Amino acid sequence: MLVNSNDKLFTVSKTACYRYQMTTEQVIEQTKNWISSFIIKYNICPFAKNEFMHDRIRYSVIKSTNTEHCLQALYTECQYLDTETDIETTLIIFPDHFGQFDEYLDFLSIAETLLLEQNYEGVYQLASFHPDYCFDGENPLDPANYTNRSPYPMLHLLREASIEAALKSYLKPESIPERNIKLTREMGLEKIQGIFNQALKTEKKPH
Repeated sequence: MLVNSNDKLFTVSKTACYRYQMTTEQVIEQTKNWISSFIIKYNICPFAKNEFMHDRIRYSVIKSTNTEHCLQALYTECQYLDTETDIETTLIIFPDHFGQFDEYLDFLSIAETLLLEQNYEGVYQLASFHPDYCFDGENPLDPANYTNRSPYPMLHLLREASIEAALKSYLKPESIPERNIKLTREMGLEKIQGIFNQALKTEKKPH
């Protein structure tokens, strides 16, 4: 599973620009490339490798540009995880929606309210990822923002019990975000952008 690397609120945004529509298969491939070549390779989340290697991550690509449909997809994924215990976590990916970061943040707030209203508080937790993710008050060009950047806007739906168990087994879990910020800044913007570009090697093709 993946975890947010910082619990700060974030407000800075810029528009994500996708040149062409991608197929569902391409979106999933690029997402997997990002996980393996960045999240796992650089240990951004120390808990991701096991779930990734054992195929316990579900990839749900939502092509709709209707926010209500996207919220329904989140609820549907909660119901799916309720019954499919072999799946540890779900990445809900929105390749054609929420390109603007502030629009995504509005959606994230509504999504968190939905979990609360549907009595999923304490059962599931949302982690947030976006191509233009930027921590509050930070420079958008700060490499540390890439700890929460992804090829597409997405919600990461995690099991609360699994998070608690994983953190208990990890010595000083509070050190994870500090270590990631230090690492990404040492890597530098150019190197990280190169990694992301390579992850997107499935060239975007027009329909």
